[in-house]
Amino acid sequence: MSSVVRIDDDPFVVHRGLLFTVAYEMLGSAADAEDVLQESWLRWAAVDQEQVREPRGYLVRIVTRQALNHLRTVTRRREEYVGEWLPEPLLTSPDVADDVELADNVSIAMLTVLETLGPSERAVFVLREVFDMPYDEIADAVGKTPAAVRQIAHRAKDHVAARRPRVRVVRAEHEEVVDRLITALNTGDLQGLMDVLAPDVVSVADSGGKVRGAARRPIVGAQRLARYLVGGIAKVDGVLLASATRVNGLPAIRMELDGQLVGVVSVTVESGRVTRIYSIANPDKLGRLDDEAALSR
Repeated sequence: MSSVVRIDDDPFVVHRGLLFTVAYEMLGSAADAEDVLQESWLRWAAVDQEQVREPRGYLVRIVTRQALNHLRTVTRRREEYVGEWLPEPLLTSPDVADDVELADNVSIAMLTVLETLGPSERAVFVLREVFDMPYDEIADAVGKTPAAVRQIAHRAKDHVAARRPRVRVVRAEHEEVVDRLITALNTGDLQGLMDVLAPDVVSVADSGGKVRGAARRPIVGAQRLARYLVGGIAKVDGVLLASATRVNGLPAIRMELDGQLVGVVSVTVESGRVTRIYSIANPDKLGRLDDEAALSR
């Protein structure tokens, strides 16, 4: 009498959170990551699974190959994007925040840095630095020799280290700074904004060309940015409200206009001030901010 295999026992289902995280880390888009998982599932379903000794590693390799194929396509698409391109933000659970390393690696700031890597470099960096995969398994996933992967990993690590935030901020400090920024935004307090923004703060906004009045180029400097924000708030027709949320593992700001979600703001913090602002207002990227995303390592 043959045994019945429950769907919950399928390795793909068991490791789905991990597989989604791998694809999302490589693509910066939850929608694209879901497409990759669908394609990977079809390939997994066609495999003689009884012959697979280590399903977790096997599935990660499948997802990596599909994500690489997808990445080469979306890279061309992003070259035609209107304005700055930022990753698709995800509402995350406290569990993601508790894993400090995971939260750092899936942050909007880190994903933005990963965008500056080539497809193979990004895949190697993610698999090695985020998921600690052995070089030989990474080589199999990306179609290169272990020696080549080691070189790529070293180069990618140096590239990311030169561009990522250098100071790791404790969660309580990050939350306190975000709360101060929320208060300043809700009151239109110019001085309050000046006090919470670093002098050389950089603000990057992603509206995809679909939000009137959104900046299409980075705004640099506390005074310039504070005046831009206060001026923009004054022009809003309706009730604009900022509130605390948690995006990609870190404290962030949810923006609502008359009760409707219109954007999310993620920040980097150093020495008690905001050093960088990532504002995502493209409506196509806001669809996953009401349900927590399952991210895991």
